[in-house]
This record gives sequence, structure tokens and C-alpha cells, in this order.
Amino acid sequence: MANEPLRTDEFTGPLKRLVVVVLTLLLIGVFILWRIDSPRVERFRTAVVDRVVPNFDWAMAPVTATANIISDFQSYQKIYAQNQELRRELQQMKSWKEAALQLEQENARLLDLNNVRLDPRLTYITGVVLADSGSPYRQTVLLNVGARDGILDGWAAMDGIGLVGRISGVGERTSRVLMLTDVASRVPVSIQPSGQRGLIIGDNTLAPPIDFIENRDLVRPGDRVVSTGDGEVFPAGILVGHIAIAPGGRMRVRLAADYERLEFLRVLRNYGSERISDPGHLVLPSVPIVQPQPLPPEDGTQEGTND
Repeated sequence: MANEPLRTDEFTGPLKRLVVVVLTLLLIGVFILWRIDSPRVERFRTAVVDRVVPNFDWAMAPVTATANIISDFQSYQKIYAQNQELRRELQQMKSWKEAALQLEQENARLLDLNNVRLDPRLTYITGVVLADSGSPYRQTVLLNVGARDGILDGWAAMDGIGLVGRISGVGERTSRVLMLTDVASRVPVSIQPSGQRGLIIGDNTLAPPIDFIENRDLVRPGDRVVSTGDGEVFPAGILVGHIAIAPGGRMRVRLAADYERLEFLRVLRNYGSERISDPGHLVLPSVPIVQPQPLPPEDGTQEGTND
């Protein structure tokens, strides 16, 4: 009888089963060993870890890299979410700023309509802006108030927030306002809080330059610019704008008035200040001067008598 050839599956099947059983018993033994709470077993576990784990750095490298990638991705997600939240908050702040500006302008308009005085010594009349000059070389607007309303040439005009210009022509029913941006405009101003004086020169832009500043080192961007009252054209203390630095380094004034949306202006009645011709009376009251009386002679005789 011829010998039959041996088949490989007759040996691999039992071998696989044996390997599975051995690995299962080994894992169960390791699990039991790791669960035993004994000082000797603890020392044994520590020795095994110190012996085996350092030799498996190459095997742990992909796991460590994967864990780092997951951590970086989670950090990126957090940063992206924070960025989106900051964008939403910035958008809300922009909307709040716009709302605040609109409320400020609306408040100024309501103050105008209610005739709330800017200065107790001043009164004003509000006029509607009819039209502008339409010329690139002359910055003026036309109001519906004139001589019949008591308007005089040279009075200051405001939009409720800041100075706009002065009356430069008066008709019976209308008047023309020469704005601060016109090339013919020259306004003496004071810069707060430093108190420096300067002159705003119109150049047909919404941010006219300011020149002739005494000490530029004391002036900072954002400083308030107010009228000084010099020349008796504008009342003192009216807000004109804030200091800004142009890209070329020249100082300019960012005007407070909204020149792009001039709907109505208020014209300040300014009849000038009272002049004092004799300032000495402000220091001491007027007292009549008493002439000194001559002293009597020492010998007791009277002048003009004979013995």
C-alpha cells in the first residue's frame, strides 16, 4: 500500500489552536498578575515595565504622533471657534457703535428741536439745509433762514454736534453758510487738554490741516479741538473736532460735524461781548478822594492876623 502525502492543514489547524490557547492563557496570567496587590508583584511589574517599555519606543512613535495630531486638531477647532466668536462680537460692537452714533446725532437733533441752549449767554435759530453750492472750489450750504429771522453776517453755524462754519451772506429769506472745509476758511482753535493754539485752514477736504501750533510735542492724536473766540467770529468753547495724523505726518482735524448728512443747522446768535473801558472799577469800588487839611501853626496864632 503506497504512503499518502501529508497535508499541511492537518498540522496548521492544531498549531493555530495551540497558539491561541497559549496567548489566551498568557494574557489571562498578565491580567491576573497586574491585578495582584502585593509589594513583590509590584516590584516585578516595575522591573518588567522598565525592561520592556523603553525597547518599544519605535512602536509607540506612531501612537504618539497620532495623539499629537488629534490634540492639534482639537486645539485648531477651539481656536477657530474662538475666532468666529470674536468676529461675531466685533460685528456686534460695530453695530452698537453705529447705533450709538445715530443716537448721539438724534439726541443732538432733539435738543435742537427743543431749543436747548448750548450756552446760557447764547440763543440760536434752527434752519433747514436747502442745497449746497455744488462747486468743488467752494464749500457752502444754503439755509432757509435770513434777515427776516434776525440772521447777521458772521454768525456761527452748528449741526448739533460740532461747528460747521459761519454765515457768509444773508438774504431776506435765506442765508449762506461758509463751511470750515472751504479754502477761504480760517478758524483759530485751541487744542485740549494741552491748551495749544492753532489755526484750521480749509482745503476742500473733510479733514482740514491745522497749522501754527506753538508746541507740537504736546499735541496727541485724539485731542479735542475747540474754538477760541479770537477775532469775535465764533463763540469760545465750541467743539470743532479731534486731532488726527495724516500719512505724511501733517496734523489734521477730524471734524465732529457730519458733513455728509447735513439736514439742518442751528445758527448761534452772537452779538459780541461787552467791552470794559475802565477795568480798574472791577478791582476796587470808586471812593471819593478827600483832600488833606492844612495843619495849624505851632505858636497858636492864626494866619493873616496882627498882634
